[in-house]
Amino acid sequence: MKKEIELLAPGGDIGSIKAAIAAGADAIYCGLNKFNARNRATNLDFEDLYGIINLAHKNNCKVFLTLNIIIVGSEIPALIRLLNKLVNTRIDGVIVQDFGLFYLLSLYFKGLEIHASTQLNTHNEGQINFLRKLTATRVNLSRELNIVEIKALTLMGLENSISTEVFVHGSYCISFSGICYLSSVHGANSGNRGRCSQPCRDRYLTTPEGNNFPLNLKDNSAYFDLREISDAGVASIKIEGRIKKYEYVYTVVNSWKNQIRSFYDQNRLNSDNSDLYRVFNRNFSNAYLKGDIHKDMFIDNPRDNSIQHLSDIHDYSTHDQLAKDKLALLEEKDDITTNVKHKIEHLSIAKIPLILSISGKLHMPLKVSVKTPDTSFIVLSEMNLVNAHTHTLNNKKSAALGLNYDALLERLSVFKNTEYYLKQIELEKLQSDLFISFKAFNSVKNRILSILNDPNELIDPIDVPFLKKQHPLTIQSGLAVLISSPEDVHLGNNTSADIFFQLPDCCKSECAQLIELFLKNKQLTPWFPSILIGENYSAAVKFLLQVHPKFIVTNNSGIAYEAYKNGIPWIAGPYLNIVNSFSLLCLKEYFNCYGAFISNEISKYQIKSIIAPDNFKLYYSIYHPILLLTSRQCLLHQTVGCEKNTIDEDCIKNCNRSSTITNLKKVSLFIKKTKGNYHCIYNQNNFLNTDIVTDLPDIFSRFLIDLRDIKTKTEIGVNKSGVIQLFTNLLEGNPDSRKELNHVIYPSTNSQYIKGI
Repeated sequence: MKKEIELLAPGGDIGSIKAAIAAGADAIYCGLNKFNARNRATNLDFEDLYGIINLAHKNNCKVFLTLNIIIVGSEIPALIRLLNKLVNTRIDGVIVQDFGLFYLLSLYFKGLEIHASTQLNTHNEGQINFLRKLTATRVNLSRELNIVEIKALTLMGLENSISTEVFVHGSYCISFSGICYLSSVHGANSGNRGRCSQPCRDRYLTTPEGNNFPLNLKDNSAYFDLREISDAGVASIKIEGRIKKYEYVYTVVNSWKNQIRSFYDQNRLNSDNSDLYRVFNRNFSNAYLKGDIHKDMFIDNPRDNSIQHLSDIHDYSTHDQLAKDKLALLEEKDDITTNVKHKIEHLSIAKIPLILSISGKLHMPLKVSVKTPDTSFIVLSEMNLVNAHTHTLNNKKSAALGLNYDALLERLSVFKNTEYYLKQIELEKLQSDLFISFKAFNSVKNRILSILNDPNELIDPIDVPFLKKQHPLTIQSGLAVLISSPEDVHLGNNTSADIFFQLPDCCKSECAQLIELFLKNKQLTPWFPSILIGENYSAAVKFLLQVHPKFIVTNNSGIAYEAYKNGIPWIAGPYLNIVNSFSLLCLKEYFNCYGAFISNEISKYQIKSIIAPDNFKLYYSIYHPILLLTSRQCLLHQTVGCEKNTIDEDCIKNCNRSSTITNLKKVSLFIKKTKGNYHCIYNQNNFLNTDIVTDLPDIFSRFLIDLRDIKTKTEIGVNKSGVIQLFTNLLEGNPDSRKELNHVIYPSTNSQYIKGI
C-alpha cells in the first residue's frame, strides 16, 4: 500500500499551532523569535517549544522548526547556543537555508534531521545532490515547478534517500524564492531574513493595461490535484500561512485533511472546495503545477477575495440580495472563529509536571522516585550517602553536595531546559545532614533526564571552533567584468580584468553556439544563472563538460555540484547569498569551492566579520544593475500587455521587451525580458560602491563590475572600455577615480552596504 502523504501545516503562533493539531495536521512548521523566515508572524519563545512538541506528539503530529534565514557572523554564537539546546528536545527536524548552518548541523549537531527550505529554490537534480551531501533528508521544491518536473526530481531524490515536499495551498510569490531582493532594497527588509514587506502586492500607478496591482498573483491551491501529487511520490504537502490566524489554519487544514481521507480511504476526491473560500484568499490557481503559466494567474486586488467570490458564483439580480449574502458570509466567518476557538481552548502547551521524591539513609544509596502523569520510575545513586563527619574527612579529595531543599532545587534547575517542570520535591524520607558527591548526584540527574528524554541520549554542549582572522592579501585586488553579449567579448583585449560571460537561464536552444563561443575565446569564464530547470539544466551540464573551463562562477548549486564532481574550480556567485564564515567553510570543505562572492545585501560591518578559509578567494560586486526579482511568470501581461495569454518556450527563447511600473512613492521598477531568460525586475538606480575598496582593504581578490546591457535610470557617461579603465584606476589607488566614477555613473545607490540586513 502506498505510504500516505504528510499534511504539513503552518504555525505562526500558539493558537495556529493548536488549530492545526485540532484539524488533523500530520506535521507543523513553526519558528522561534530568531532565525526564521517569518518575522512578521508572532513566533514562539524557546520555552513554548517543549509544550508544543509534547502536545503535537500526543496527537501523532510532528514539529519542524524553521531556521530558514541567512545568518550573519555576529549571530553565530547565539545560533550555536540555540542548537545546543535544540538537540536535547524531541523536535522532529529543522528547516534550513543558510549553508553555514548546514555545515554546523552536519558536522556538530548530527542528531537534528535537516530539511532544505524553499528559500534554497530547489529545481534541478544537481541541487538535490548538493543538498544530499549536506545531509538534508528532505527538500521543499520550488513553487514554480510543474507536476512532470516535480515527479522527475522526486524520483531522483528517492533514489538518493531524499524525500520531497511541495507547497499546495496559500500565497504564491511572484519571484523565485531566495533570489528576491525587492523588499530588501526598498526598505531594508530582507526576504532572506524573514522580513519581506511584500512590496510586490503594493498598489502601483495604473499600467497601460489598466492594472493597479500588476505583480499580485492569486493564491496557490492544488486541492483537486492530490492524486497527481501522490502519484508523483511526494512525501509531504505544505500549506503556506505562518502570518495567518488560527481560524484560517483550522479551516484550510481541515479541508485538506478531508480531501486526503477521501482519497486514501475511498479513492475519490471531494469536488467541493467552498470552505477554502470562506477564509482569506486571493482566489485560487494551480497553473504552476499544471505547467500552464497564463495571464489569469494574476488578480488586481491583494485583499480578501471571499466576498468577491460570492458575486462570481452567483448572478445577483439585485443589490439587496448581494448585500444579504455578504452579511451572511461575515456572520459565517465570525462563527468559524468562535467554533475554532472552542475547539482549541482545551489544548494545553503547558510543560509536563514532574514530582521527585528523594529518600536515603546513611551509608545507603540515594533513591529518587520520579513521577509524571504518564510514567514513574526509580533511580539509585552509584555511591552511598555520607554524614557531615565523613564528608569533612574526605572533603580534600572530592566536593560534595549537602542534601537540603535549597541545594537540591538549585542542582535540579536543569529541568527548566526540558519539556518538564519541577512541580514538587518531596524530602520526607530523606535523613537529615547527609551528603553525596557532586559526581554521583550529577550521574543520578543525568540518568533521570535520559529516561525522560527516551529514546534520545542527552548531548553535552558542543564548543564549535571559529576561524582565525586571515592574513591580509599580499597582492593588489583585481577587476572582473560581467558581460552577456558576444559583441562585448573584445572588452577583454586591452585589460587584465577577468571577463565573466553570463549564460542564459534557458540555454537549451543556444547550447551549441555557446560551446563554440567559449572554445574560441578561452579567456571567457562562464557565469551560470540561478535558475536552470529541466532540459536547460541538462544543457548547462553538457556545456560545462564539453568546455571544461579553467574555472566558473555559478549562482546555481546544482552546477556547483557538477563542477565539484568533475574537478572544475568554481566560485559561488552573489545570488547564493553568502554572509558568514561557516558558509565559506561549507563550500570549501564539502565541495572544494575555489572562492565566493559575498552577498551585496550585507553592510560594511557585517562583511567585516567574515573570515575566509585558507587559500580561498573572496569576491564582491561594486557596480551592477540591482536585480530585485526573477519570475517564471510573464510580467508584461499586467503592464504593457501581450498578444499571448500563456507563456510557452518560444516566449522564453525569443521575447526581448521592457516595461516600467511606478509605485505610489514615484519609485520606478524596470521590467526586463531578454532572449533566453526569465522575466526580471531591476531597481531604478544601479549599485555603485567605491567606498569598499578603502573601507575593507586586503580582503577581496576581485571586484566585479556588471556591464551587461540592462537599461535603468542610471546613466553612464563613457563607453564600456572607459568604465573598465576608470575602475582599474580606482583599484590602482588613483585619488581622483572615485570622484570621477560617481560623476560618470549617475544616479546610483549603495544603501545596502550602509544598512545591511
